[in-house]
Amino acid sequence: MAGAIYLLCALTALLCAWLLLKAYCRSRYKLLLWGGLCFIGLTLNNALVFADKLLVPHFDLLIVRLLVAFASVLVFLYGLIWDSE
Repeated sequence: MAGAIYLLCALTALLCAWLLLKAYCRSRYKLLLWGGLCFIGLTLNNALVFADKLLVPHFDLLIVRLLVAFASVLVFLYGLIWDSE
């Protein structure tokens, strides 16, 4: 059951990224781009959670997961702070 929830979280983040990037292509509003890039990273983070917990439980991917999540949030913060319109 946990595997299904991990995959649903990854798919939800991917859907959010796709919708944000699609809206960015239409409107060219930069905040949508930064949000979409953040959600791409969060999708990768959720995929790593799935891999860490179910596919390779003997390897600890915690540091990699945290770095990916941190980088994703940093991308969004950059867009919020320095790329305002």
